[in-house]
Amino acid sequence: MPSFIGGPIKITNVSGDGTVNFGDALQIAPKGTLKTNSGAGAANTGDFLQTNTFVSFTNTLDPDVADSNNTANN
Repeated sequence: MPSFIGGPIKITNVSGDGTVNFGDALQIAPKGTLKTNSGAGAANTGDFLQTNTFVSFTNTLDPDVADSNNTANN
């Protein structure tokens, strides 16, 4: 099915294995995975932000062996 983009588009940054797709796509799958630990309000993106975080604790304990596997993703 054809795509119609009817509004303004703002892409500020695409880096690494990022994918930007306009149009038809059967499947878009990640080629890499990454896990990041960050506190409250640390990964916010946008034009006008206001965060009020007074106390933030981040639990980095991860008993899993693997979180996001993509070995069969060619």
